[in-house]
Amino acid sequence: MRKVYHKIIHIAGNVITVEADNIGYGDLAEVTSRQGVSLAQVIRLEGKKVFVQVFAGARGISTNDEVRFIGEPMKVSSSENLLGRVFTGGGLPRDSKPAINDDLIEIAGPSVNPAKRIIPKNMIRTGIPMIDIFNTLVESQKLPIFSIAGEPYNEVLARIAMQAEVDVIVLGGMGLKYDDYLKFKNTLDDEGALSHTVMFVHTASDPIVECLLVPDMALAVAENYAIKGKKVLVLLTDMTNYADAMKEIAITMEQIPSNRGYPGDLYSQLAARYEKAVDFDGAGSITILAVTTMPGDDVTHPVPDNTGYITEGQFYLKNGRIEPFGSLSRLKQQVNDDTRSDHRDIMNTMIRMYSEYLETKEKQSMGFQLSNWDKKLIKYGAQFEDTMMNLSVNIPLEKALDLGWQILADCFDKSETGIKTDLLNEYWPK
Repeated sequence: MRKVYHKIIHIAGNVITVEADNIGYGDLAEVTSRQGVSLAQVIRLEGKKVFVQVFAGARGISTNDEVRFIGEPMKVSSSENLLGRVFTGGGLPRDSKPAINDDLIEIAGPSVNPAKRIIPKNMIRTGIPMIDIFNTLVESQKLPIFSIAGEPYNEVLARIAMQAEVDVIVLGGMGLKYDDYLKFKNTLDDEGALSHTVMFVHTASDPIVECLLVPDMALAVAENYAIKGKKVLVLLTDMTNYADAMKEIAITMEQIPSNRGYPGDLYSQLAARYEKAVDFDGAGSITILAVTTMPGDDVTHPVPDNTGYITEGQFYLKNGRIEPFGSLSRLKQQVNDDTRSDHRDIMNTMIRMYSEYLETKEKQSMGFQLSNWDKKLIKYGAQFEDTMMNLSVNIPLEKALDLGWQILADCFDKSETGIKTDLLNEYWPK
């Protein structure tokens, strides 16, 4: 039986407070005002006081308006018909198609029992050499993409969504500009990737509470597909917007702030989402790639700082490229022994040569005379940046490894690479 209350005792921002009994944390409510009916969610319980976040905002709500508690938490459909669809952070259609209300499942459930997990062992191919060769993405991994505002991180996510060898893509957008949302949708649609993609999008003009629902919506759907045996890749952008939404609501609730005004449970809230990454024993998997923008390029900012303790490495996106130094996939050693026999040697050799190239470039900028070896490194560095680091390059892993050998052969002699003789005999270009 639904409970109805007609007295709102406090309104602060988008949070209203009523006195009610037997209400559960996270339960949904309907708030009826002269603006119409708006969905809301219980975000705090304090004795008989129930604090309810109104999705559409509290503007126009008066103290004698009606609050009706539905008695159940937020749910999202787990239907196969979700594929190819675009929804708001609240789960409503954004693509002008009918709502899907069958096979509803609760969002924000617990992470998977460790006994049901298996050790990550499968590579996810993306077609991007800087990922596939140097920082391989592993199934069930959780990785952030650290970046600053203005970098093409959304374009990188779109590329990965189009090219990743997975069964289902679940994309969660938080605080997106409307143009960025349209670019995501149109890019995936034009490339045919939208047919196996589900999108939950919160734009900057949408109610702030919907920003907090996006990761839970996306991960609940992903978990359902993974249980059914699908290999699922969850792409989230931007987790800093998610944390900022948490901070805004915490301020409204007059919670004691922690570092830079963020709530004290920031780490726990982030971890609860990232720990949804899993490779199920006998079923599918969930892999998470999440953009985290760093205000002022400050990696000690609370959001990237806490994220780094939770995730298994990170990608650094700088100057439109995935930086080889600082970027790290801690699980790559689990898989790059099984790709091709030369994978690790190419990875190590090319990064070592690129490091020497950067030192030579610094020496050149200071006006020092360059040796013949320095000139070879300058040539190598230019080719490496143009053909490997360029994010527009889209080639399979094997071709990327062959390209690595070709670059080395163009710039160096066999004896200068330091690679084992048996590999040189097998892979060195004739």
